[in-house]
Amino acid sequence: MTLETKAGRREWTGLAVLALPTLLLSLDMSVLHLAVPHLAADLRPSSTELLWIIDIYGFMVAGFLVTMGTLGDRIGRRKLLMIGGAAFGLASVVAAFATSPAMLIGARALLGVAGATLMPSTLALISNMFTNPKERGTAIAVWMSCFMGGMVLGPVVGGLLLSVAWWGAVFLLAVPVMVLLLVTAPTLLPEYRDENAGRLDLPSVALSLAAILPFVFALKELAKDGPNAVNVTALIVGVTVGAVFARRQRRLEAPMLDLTLFRNRTFSAALGIMVIGALTMGGVFLLVSQYLQLVEGLTAAEAGLLLVPQAIAVVIGSMIAPKLATRFRKEYVLGFGMLIAAAGILLFTQVDAANGATLLVLGMSVASFGMGPQGVLCTEMVINSVPPNKAGAASAMSETCGEFGIAMGIAVFGSIATAVYRADLTVPVPAEAKESLAGAVNVASSTADPEGFLAPAREAFTNGLHLVAGIGAAVVIVFAVGGMLALRRKPVAVVEEEPVLV
Repeated sequence: MTLETKAGRREWTGLAVLALPTLLLSLDMSVLHLAVPHLAADLRPSSTELLWIIDIYGFMVAGFLVTMGTLGDRIGRRKLLMIGGAAFGLASVVAAFATSPAMLIGARALLGVAGATLMPSTLALISNMFTNPKERGTAIAVWMSCFMGGMVLGPVVGGLLLSVAWWGAVFLLAVPVMVLLLVTAPTLLPEYRDENAGRLDLPSVALSLAAILPFVFALKELAKDGPNAVNVTALIVGVTVGAVFARRQRRLEAPMLDLTLFRNRTFSAALGIMVIGALTMGGVFLLVSQYLQLVEGLTAAEAGLLLVPQAIAVVIGSMIAPKLATRFRKEYVLGFGMLIAAAGILLFTQVDAANGATLLVLGMSVASFGMGPQGVLCTEMVINSVPPNKAGAASAMSETCGEFGIAMGIAVFGSIATAVYRADLTVPVPAEAKESLAGAVNVASSTADPEGFLAPAREAFTNGLHLVAGIGAAVVIVFAVGGMLALRRKPVAVVEEEPVLV
C-alpha cells in the first residue's frame, strides 16, 4: 500500500507549477473567441477555414486525452508533461505569428495534441505527490479551480489583451508559463511510470482516435446545423469504431484503457455525474453567453466581465468542498451541491427578454458554486478508486468525460433551444433571421426599426432558454439524488501497486 505522508514545501510548490499550465490550457479554450474578428480581418480565412481554426483545438484535445493518459503511465508522467509543455510553447509561438489560415490551423492542431498531454499528466502527478487523502482533496480542489476558472476568465483576459495588442498575443500567454514549467519540473515534480504497463498498442491508439474524433465532430456539427448526412454518418462511425476499440481492450493483456475499472461503482458513478454536470453547464451556459450579447446587446468583453462572479463562485465552491467532505459524507456534499446548482439554473426560467442580466448573473453564480464540489469530489473519487499505476488513464477518462459532456450539452440543448426559437418566432421574417437570433441581429441593421424587429426574436430565444434551463435543472436534480444513492454503498477496495518514483 502507498504510505500516507504529509506533503512538504516541495509538493505544494510543485502544485503551483502544475496549476499554472492547467489554468492556461482551460483559458486557451475560450480566449480565442474574442480574437476571431481580428485574425479574420488579418488572415482572411474562408468560412470553413475559420471553423477549423476555432474547432481543431478541441477536437485534438478530446481525441488524444486517453492516448496521452496511458502513454504517461508508460514513459513517465513528468517526462510526458515536459514534452507536451515544450510542444505547447513552440506551437503557441507559431500560432501567434501565423501568416495564413492553413498555418494557424496546423498550429492549433499541434496545440490540441500538446494540450492533451498536460491535463492527465498534471492530475495524475497530483495523485503521486499528495498521498494524504485530505491534502490530496485540497490539491485537486486547487487544480479544478484553476481549470474551471480559466475557462470563465478567458473572455475577460482576451478582451483586455486585445485592447492593447494584436490577435497573436493571446497565444503568447503560454510561452512564459511553459518556460517556467520546463525549468522547475525536474526539481519540484516526481517522476512516475508503470514498469508493468507493457508497450503502447498502436492499433488501439488508431481506434481510439477513429472513435473519438468523429463522435466529437458529429456532436459539434449537430449543434450548428442539426442532423444531416455528414454528421449522422460521423456519429455512426464513431460509435461503431468505439465498440471495436472496447472489444480489443478486453482481449489485450496490457490494454490501453482498462475497461475493468468500470466495474468499480465509485469510478463509474463519478464519471457519470461528471458527464451530466458538463453536459448541463456546457449547454445552458452556451445560451447564457448568447443571451448577454444578443439579447442584452453587450460586447464580448462586457459579457466576459459579467462572468467574473461566476468564476469567483466556482472557485469558492471547489475550495470548500474538501473541507465539507471531512465533516460530511462526500456523496452528500456532492449531491446537495448539485441541488444548489439546480436552483441556480432554475433562476434562468424567470429571465425575461427585456432586462434579465442581473438575474442571469445571480443564477450563474449560484449554479457555479453548487457545481464546484461536483468537479472536485468526482475527480477525487475517480483518482482514489483506481490503483496508482492506473491514475494516468483514470485522469484521462475524467477529462474525456468532461469534453464529451460539454459537446453533448451544446448539441442537445442547442438543438432544443433552436427548435423553440423557430417554433415561437411566428412573425414573418427573412430566412436568416428565422435560423437563429444571431441571424436576426444581422438582418436587423438593415430594417427601419431594428429594435422592433428584434423584439419577437429575442422573446423566442428567451423562451428556448427557459425550456433548456427547466430540463437542465431536472436532469441535475435526478442525478444528484441518484448519485447520492449510488455512492452510499461502500465501493470495492482497490488493490494498490507500489509506484515507481524517480
